[in-house]
Amino acid sequence: MRSPDPGRTLATELSRTAPGRSVTLLGHVHRRRELASVAFLILRDRSGLAQVVLRPSELPDGGLPPEETVVRVTGTVSANPQAPGGVEVASPRIELLSEPAATPVVDLWRPTLDATLPTLLDHAPVLWRHPARRATWELGAASLRAFRRTLDAAGFTEVHTPKIVATATESGANVFPVDYFGRPAYLAQSPQFYKQQLVGVFERVYEVGPVFRAEPHDTVRHLAEYVSLDVEFGFVRDHRDVLSLLGEVLRGMLDGIRAEAAAAVAQLRVPLPTIPEEIPVIHFRDALRLVGAPDDEPDLAPAHERALGEWAMAEFGSDVLAVEGYPMAKRPFYTHPQPDDERWSNSFDLLFRGLELVTGGQRRHRHSELVAAIKAGGESPDAYRGYLEAFAHGMPPHGGFAIGLERWIARLVDAPNVREVTLFPRDLHRLTP
Repeated sequence: MRSPDPGRTLATELSRTAPGRSVTLLGHVHRRRELASVAFLILRDRSGLAQVVLRPSELPDGGLPPEETVVRVTGTVSANPQAPGGVEVASPRIELLSEPAATPVVDLWRPTLDATLPTLLDHAPVLWRHPARRATWELGAASLRAFRRTLDAAGFTEVHTPKIVATATESGANVFPVDYFGRPAYLAQSPQFYKQQLVGVFERVYEVGPVFRAEPHDTVRHLAEYVSLDVEFGFVRDHRDVLSLLGEVLRGMLDGIRAEAAAAVAQLRVPLPTIPEEIPVIHFRDALRLVGAPDDEPDLAPAHERALGEWAMAEFGSDVLAVEGYPMAKRPFYTHPQPDDERWSNSFDLLFRGLELVTGGQRRHRHSELVAAIKAGGESPDAYRGYLEAFAHGMPPHGGFAIGLERWIARLVDAPNVREVTLFPRDLHRLTP
């Protein structure tokens, strides 16, 4: 197999390279400085930064190429304690691999990116090159790898379900309609129905994929499209089994970040959270009383979530808190009720540092109960014929959860707006870039 990087040395490999050895670097010009007696070029590649030093006689015609120009640099490794990693590249030959780059709207070589949110989003293809911006998504990439690794080790099968569907998963008012060869169809709000059906095939499944919510929210926490990490598995006793697995998955994701994105954590100075072996739990009705909300409140407001997050940290030293037993009236029809009081559900929301991150719980698995729940909601079971077929042929007790990847990253880095950590966000106003 042909190597994709023949003879190339990455920036972070220079510190392990013997002085005097010839190396070839490939990357972008991160910064250039031309002084009277010496010039410096800082090269940026996928691993980090490398310093290249030039004497005036070694400068290319026209001087150093502009920042963000793509170059190949061939030179000799030389020790320099003041350079990144304690080494630099001297006596270089610089070859442009692109046209001289246009000047970005902000300086990418500065340690912090001083730009407004609209500027960040309007120029995302270039501004994601900033090392701190890039480091943010490296936390997400490490989380994804560890999410898969943790579930693979637990006997799960990765699946991929349709993103164009014939019916809404939860609410017809919150879907994006599409023209599917002259027939009405929708972008999937979640893989919920499909992942439940596949429990009857594989028993344990997960999916990483986009979901679409046509909710007219213009808040710092909502997106019209986001990446959902979905899990569903069979033979659960109740929603507490689901919560237990969720804790295992989150701890695995954090282990992955520590192992694979330590440099990003250090650069961003991210305090990684504590996910205890047993996640603290509070019932919804008790949570309302704790935050001083009325007993008939159907949901938790953002201010309630923040107060509960502070309480969990003060009471348990935990960055996470599970609120269980949400009212059945506010949960989808497939949610399993609390056996001893069917006003409440065997479901939960996981609050992470005072923000809802995960919704999960036990599902109804008996065909007759699903049919009754659909009718009770004023709908016809015929509209769910494909979904119900799997249950008519026997389904194990099961449950699952879904993690919003962008919210996870936003809370890790304490971003005030989820759009800051989303590569190319889609919301009420934004369809480009």
